[in-house]
Amino acid sequence: MSAAHVLLALGAILAVSILADAVARRTAIPRISLLILVGIATAIWQPADTRPLGGLGEPLIQLALVMVAFLLGGELTRERLRSIGALVGVVSVGVAVSSLVIVGAGLAAVGYPLPVALALGAIAVATDPAAVMQGVRACQGEESLTGRVLKGVVAVDDAWGIIVFGAVMALLGWLDTGSGIASLGHAARELGGAVAAGVVLGLPAAWLTGRLRPGEPTQVEALALILIITGLSQVLAVSGLLLAMVTGAVIANVSPHHTRAFHEIEQIEWPFLVFFFVLSGASIRLDAAMAALPLLAAYGVCRLGGRLLGGWLTARWARRRGEPLPAGLGLALTPQAGVATGMALLAAERFPAHAQQLMATAVGGTVIFELIGPWLVQRVAKPTDDASANSDSG
Repeated sequence: MSAAHVLLALGAILAVSILADAVARRTAIPRISLLILVGIATAIWQPADTRPLGGLGEPLIQLALVMVAFLLGGELTRERLRSIGALVGVVSVGVAVSSLVIVGAGLAAVGYPLPVALALGAIAVATDPAAVMQGVRACQGEESLTGRVLKGVVAVDDAWGIIVFGAVMALLGWLDTGSGIASLGHAARELGGAVAAGVVLGLPAAWLTGRLRPGEPTQVEALALILIITGLSQVLAVSGLLLAMVTGAVIANVSPHHTRAFHEIEQIEWPFLVFFFVLSGASIRLDAAMAALPLLAAYGVCRLGGRLLGGWLTARWARRRGEPLPAGLGLALTPQAGVATGMALLAAERFPAHAQQLMATAVGGTVIFELIGPWLVQRVAKPTDDASANSDSG
């Protein structure tokens, strides 16, 4: 794909996003879902072996995810964690465990092999933070208790996903070849490396943040940090999302002027998210997803059930503490994208006999949950839900 065609494609994607935004304002369809549909339409039209935007698609997707993770890390201030930290921890753990158990046990019960059932159970834990964040913003629920809890949950969700996935791969390794310790060690290195690199990068960035004048210099500083995080995560082979979250959390807690950098990222975030959603849809192999429809249907039902059960249980616990959360809280954590696909790739490499099933289900699940997820987020996170939950609890 020539440079001219890449530039034309980028311009066309941004132009289509304007149309999608106009349609979303006049209908009940979230603009994220519309952008995913645009990507799927592109995937149908283009040859099966074509990479979206040549080699530029993957870096754009990574940049968008790192931006979202960096902003989410900025939400993890000491003041916010003191106010809703326990709530975020209980909700995130409850929904993660419930998703793992319901999906893993459910798929095994209907006869799917244990590697497929447990791997998809671990993949079910992952959430797409970009879709959740945009859904919360779209319904203007950022300052509600539900919105703040959702943002806190997705900020730590990638860490839970890595831990759960590594533990499941370790368990399957012990059951299969006895190499579980190596698998668990790899997950520990990825998790620990991301945290250590985030602290090392975040401390000097916190010292620099705010020393530049507001405006263009600060914007350059913020964009440079995002590019460094994205590249460093690939060089170190650690989770870029977790590295970005830790860096953002360090800056938010150390620098007194941290809001400048986060504000500048918010100003340039949306165009990259447009590329992310469209290119994610364009990367999907629909033929492979069609071949695994029964497994995909079972996975979708089990994951929704796990999300719903985990959210319902933790919401009941929260209401007893006088913190009203909606009973359907877990459904707002259904969007799923890049992290789930990456986990599926690792599982497919580990279990080549089940590679087609795993990849087709993960990709098909991405389509479904990215289409219905934003709508569910908006339904759950709108501010009036908090009041309703409060009245219900009384």
